[in-house]
Amino acid sequence: MLDEDEFLSPHGVRSLSRRHLDDPFELELDGFRFRVDYEPAESTTGMFGGNSNWRGPVWMPLNYLITEALRRFYLCLGEDFTVELPTGSGRQVCLAEVADELSDRVVSIFLEAPDGRRPLFGDYDQLQPDPSWRDQLLFHEYFHGDTGAGLGASHQTGWTGLVAELIARRT
Repeated sequence: MLDEDEFLSPHGVRSLSRRHLDDPFELELDGFRFRVDYEPAESTTGMFGGNSNWRGPVWMPLNYLITEALRRFYLCLGEDFTVELPTGSGRQVCLAEVADELSDRVVSIFLEAPDGRRPLFGDYDQLQPDPSWRDQLLFHEYFHGDTGAGLGASHQTGWTGLVAELIARRT
């Protein structure tokens, strides 16, 4: 989960490992071949209505539940239980720090980067610098697994509103 070549994205935890971009999961059953590959945004196939759903994007409820679980495990295991974050970095941190880092990555979707652009708006240039749009944040259904761009329904204020809880926990 904490490997940036697999589940850990710059904007949270992906719903499917990025490893499947180059190595799709394939299954042959009763003469039919089935394949699951990494799709960080909208689906490349019309199957399931063209929505890739759980094939790579970042989902707010999944990330919220992971951070909550990490915080609870931290209460039991304490400062002495550490993991490497990100995998392969050699940096050991406690589970509370992992939860904070994941929260920061998810929240970064909505924040202006040093170049003044928000990952949330992706390549929609009008939404980036225009004062009429740049602060009109949308609560998308899910987010691109690599870029953080908002995807799906754009007023999904239910579960995507959980970002407010992630912010509150960090203050």
